Parts: sequence; C-alpha cells; structure tokens
Amino acid sequence: MTFAEVMNHVAEAFEGLGVFVLGVGTLWSFLRAGLTWRRPGGAGRGYALLRRDLGSTLLLGLEILVAADLVRTIAVSPTLDNVLILGLIVLIRTFLSFSLEIEITGMPPWRRGSAGQAETASLASASVPEPRHVDQPDPGRPR
Repeated sequence: MTFAEVMNHVAEAFEGLGVFVLGVGTLWSFLRAGLTWRRPGGAGRGYALLRRDLGSTLLLGLEILVAADLVRTIAVSPTLDNVLILGLIVLIRTFLSFSLEIEITGMPPWRRGSAGQAETASLASASVPEPRHVDQPDPGRPR
C-alpha cells in the first residue's frame, strides 16, 4: 500500500468521523431539547438548548471535515487546482464556523475575550481593600 493510499484512507476515516459526529450530535441535541421542552416552562429553555447544542455539533463536524480535506489535499493529491479548491472550502467553512460561533455565544470572539477580561478586572478590583489615609487608624490593628 502506498503512502497516498494510506492518507486517502485516513481522510476517509476523518470524513466518516465527521458524519458520525454530525448525526449523533444532532440526535443528542434534539433528545436533550425534547426532554427540557417537556418540563413545565421549558419551551424557551429547550429551544435555546437545541440551538446551542446543534450549533456546537455543526462546529465540531465542520472542523473534522476540514481536517479530512486538509489531509486529502496535502498528502494525497497536492495539485494547484486541489489546493485552490481546498482554500475555497476552508474559507466557506471558516465563515460558517464564525457565523455559528456568533449565533451560539451571541457575540463575536474578539468581544467575548474583552468581556472576559473586563469581568476579571472587575473581580480583581473588588477583592482589593479600599485605600486608607495615613491619619486613619487601621481597623484590624488594636490601639
């Protein structure tokens, strides 16, 4: 068996894994949402859970399928046409992943990082005691 044949089988395995993740993840998403939906007042939570879980499943499946395309293009048939097609596929899937990430989290990734930093900074400043003046007695120190 040649290297190209082995890499073609590896790419096919990645594609199979990607399809498996998409199928099982979709079924799992609907199952979890259905169970949540049945609870009293759970319709809104069930819908939100379905959107989040299904979006996460699609993101993971897309990432695995991109890996399959990369293996196939780089290791099996690295022609200029295949590289250009791969570039277009990766561009489209990256746009889809980016859109899904915004849909799931509700904010672009660069905002999520700054929001986390702002929250960390506010937590850190909340744990620092208020400064006291030199002429004020230290409340923790006996006179």
